[in-house]
Amino acid sequence: MQRLDRALRLIAEIPAAILVLAEIIVLFSGVAARYAFHAPLVWSDELASILFLWLAMLGSVVALQRSEHMRLTAIVGGVSGPARARIEALALASVAVFLAVMLPSAWEYAADEWFIETPALGIHNTYRAMAIPVGAGLMALTALRQLGRLAWRDAAFGLVVVAALAAVLHLGAPWLKDFGNWNLVLFFVVLLAAAVLVSVPIGFAFGLATLAYLATLTRTPLTVVVSRMDEGMSSLILLAVPLFVFLGLLIEMTGMARAMVAFLSSLLGHVRGGLSYVLLGAMYLVSGISGSKAADMAAVAPVLFPEMKRRGANEGELVALLAASGAMSETIPPSLVLITIGSVTGVSIAALFTGGLMPALVLAVALALIARWRGRRENLDGVKRPPWGVVGKAFIVSLPALILPFVIRTAVVEGVATATEVSTIGIVYAVVVGILIYRQFPWQRLLPMLVETASLSGAILLIIGTATGMAWALTQSGFSKQLALAMAQMPGGAAGFMAISIAAFIVLGSVLEGIPAIVLFGPLLFPSARAVGIHEVHYAMVVILAMGIGLFAPPFGVGYYAACAIGRVSPDAAMRRIWPYLLAVLAGLIVVAAVPWISIGFL
Repeated sequence: MQRLDRALRLIAEIPAAILVLAEIIVLFSGVAARYAFHAPLVWSDELASILFLWLAMLGSVVALQRSEHMRLTAIVGGVSGPARARIEALALASVAVFLAVMLPSAWEYAADEWFIETPALGIHNTYRAMAIPVGAGLMALTALRQLGRLAWRDAAFGLVVVAALAAVLHLGAPWLKDFGNWNLVLFFVVLLAAAVLVSVPIGFAFGLATLAYLATLTRTPLTVVVSRMDEGMSSLILLAVPLFVFLGLLIEMTGMARAMVAFLSSLLGHVRGGLSYVLLGAMYLVSGISGSKAADMAAVAPVLFPEMKRRGANEGELVALLAASGAMSETIPPSLVLITIGSVTGVSIAALFTGGLMPALVLAVALALIARWRGRRENLDGVKRPPWGVVGKAFIVSLPALILPFVIRTAVVEGVATATEVSTIGIVYAVVVGILIYRQFPWQRLLPMLVETASLSGAILLIIGTATGMAWALTQSGFSKQLALAMAQMPGGAAGFMAISIAAFIVLGSVLEGIPAIVLFGPLLFPSARAVGIHEVHYAMVVILAMGIGLFAPPFGVGYYAACAIGRVSPDAAMRRIWPYLLAVLAGLIVVAAVPWISIGFL
């Protein structure tokens, strides 16, 4: 069994790491050939798309092997003993059954793609589509292997419960069909919520609810679900997800993040509450490079927390501010949520990148005011203003790192590269700066970073794929039209629609996290926002910030627990202290919602 585990890891991790590296090389070659040599590579995007689906599926396998798929653990975390083991067995059995049901349809879908050839390379599309059954098969083996590690009674319990539920739905199908659209509540609210609450990974919970609905109440071939997943995961825009994740890991490894934080500390560290301002400024700058909130917090917290604790700051207070700054920086480009919105709603990513800076600045000012008030008793004994020569030296050292966010944004706005390609420019820039300027590039960390990138990307992309299938099922049922009509008829016009959206996305952000919530509800609600006269970029900023509040708000917000883990602080220590900061973020969000110019004034 140990040899099987090692084999499964090698089969997934090594090819996934190679694929991340290959994507960087292919896309950067395309940018260089087009912009520098004026000889575009007509096949580069096509090859990148073929490799991307394999990266998404193998990354999902790695994430399952590492238990890194996004899931709600609040319920399971509060249970101990035999009950917890049975809940974990039920979650694994649900994953295994979903993959087992999907696998034959995935093979059929891949075989049907043989009749389609790619235009530039002339490759049968089956070679790309085979990534889905191969990835599903490896995930099924992984799920069964993890199920086999449990006590046989627990494993049997999980399988029996899932099989019994499937039998009940099958036998009750004739009766359920008489309930019409009330079945949507059964499958996409009750069943989905039950799966999420027992810690089934969110991507698999979406897929399981969709398959159960279609298999029970419709005659739709399940290959349609596979094709919707393919469509959801294959958008070339989403290729920016793994590339920006890798860029975030690079800036931490090369010392670029540390250089930026050191400069800000020399500038503001001597004033009362100064290091809190530094933390907010660092999160603002680092978010403009990495696009990953976990990477942002991991880059900033270890540098600042020791000195802030020495000055008497409570560790719970530090984590509270860190989590709130994560919510603040959700709209700073190149945020992965911005890229996802552009992919699923058709909103210009360049416009989203431009519109995301000012809303985050408004929230940063609100948080700075709270941080100043909370830090009024900070101990500044022995802290002196550094000479301007020291500040200038820190600025010069940090300058290559400070330039990177502007390089990324300028390349997109000026048309040098697309939002997908620009990440490769940032990666090459970070590598060159890390090797030649900061002299910090431990090559032995490269492979683990590539594997970590594939894992996180696979977890995100599987959610997008299965949520796309769920959104299609909801659209076919007529739910989208009913939802759009109901939202448009809410009292208060645009203001009422915006207020309802804020409340809804705060809840969705705490339960589903930002990306799956956007994929599921973005295509339904953005047309409604346009219908009531709300600019789509303005609406995007509001819902992203609302989801950020939910994501970092206890007790359900996953981002809050990530901040606690990075700060090495118990979640209980920050639970009471975070609310003033979240209220400041909410106040800033209301200002952003009420003043559209903040989001669209520079478009």
